[in-house]
Formats: sequence, C-alpha cells, structure tokens
Amino acid sequence: MKYMVSYDITNDKRRTKLSDILGAYGDRVNYSVFEIELSEAKKDALLVEIELKKLINKKYDSLRFYHLCENCIPKSFELGDREEPFEKIHCELF
Repeated sequence: MKYMVSYDITNDKRRTKLSDILGAYGDRVNYSVFEIELSEAKKDALLVEIELKKLINKKYDSLRFYHLCENCIPKSFELGDREEPFEKIHCELF
C-alpha cells in the first residue's frame, strides 16, 4: 500500500530520527512529507517494532499517514522536475 506521510515534530532529535526512519521506506518529497510504500508486514514493523509512537509527543507533535489508493496515484502530479509519485522501486528492508 502506498502512503503519504507528513509530520510536525517539535524536537530536533526526534524529528531527525523520524526523518531517517521514513527515508529508509520511501522518498522525501517535501521537508516534512514522504511518499512510502508498505506491505502489511512492513507497516506493522514500522508502527510496532520501531515504535514510532514513542517518537511522538502526542501533546505537541503530529504524524499522519494518508493511504493512497491505486486509482488515486495516476491522478497525482507535481509541478516540478521530479519523478512521478511512486515511480522509483525501493530495496526491501524486511
């Protein structure tokens, strides 16, 4: 499944750690936005084993996952000079 992930993290150390984790799963498309592709197993690993919830201060931070359906991807576009969303293939981490 494909997701757009955005975050607003107040702490520099936690923000950098989250950015590094998300970068291993997909492409940064904006300073705090990533496009990532996850199987159910990878999603579970990301949410449970890596424990993203521990990086987030629920009072001050935000971490959002937006599921992008296969019908929506062709309707996505960018007014820039980057590849189309999800065009790259990433190495398997698990």
